[in-house]
Amino acid sequence: MPEHTKVMGKEWADARRAANVARLGETLAAALAGRTDITFELGCGHGHWLAAYAAAHPDEFCVGIDLITHRVERSVRKQTLGKLNNVIFLKAEATEFLEALPTDVVLRKIFILYPDPWPKKKHHKNRFIQPASLDLLARRAAAGARLHFRTDDADYFEWTRAHLAEHAAWNLRADTTWPFEQTTFFEERMKDKRDLEAERVP
Repeated sequence: MPEHTKVMGKEWADARRAANVARLGETLAAALAGRTDITFELGCGHGHWLAAYAAAHPDEFCVGIDLITHRVERSVRKQTLGKLNNVIFLKAEATEFLEALPTDVVLRKIFILYPDPWPKKKHHKNRFIQPASLDLLARRAAAGARLHFRTDDADYFEWTRAHLAEHAAWNLRADTTWPFEQTTFFEERMKDKRDLEAERVP
């Protein structure tokens, strides 16, 4: 590919990302006006888990994101049918969402359930759990915020444990207690549950 084509492609991608962050910023500024912290699910799927969590925790304001349109639409229907006023679902890419989050709003709880493990080694660069992503989560998280991670993939579990153990902003806890159980669309297909919990270092 010619170098000028690569440059133009990068410029287009950067402009698109900036537009996405700006759009999300406007949406979040309106939706989170007056709020100081949120419970965040990265990759909410069809919204089964977070809608149930929000119903059981009316004192928390919850935000779930996913990249797939029909999943977000199903999630929104659950919010509407449940008449839940403490949860919203948005179509968003994780790092764009975190960059767009208003500066006066922090993450109090973070949930990542069964993320794509990208099992082939050549695709590991696509895993969300990376030093840069953990940096970004840490910058937006309150001191003492909890990061809860669940996977059925043994390799991704070990990968995540190693990355959290090595990251200065996260303290990997020896004792892990999953705070809320609700069978999800994806979990019904999973044979194993492997949980990790980390705390944002003050």
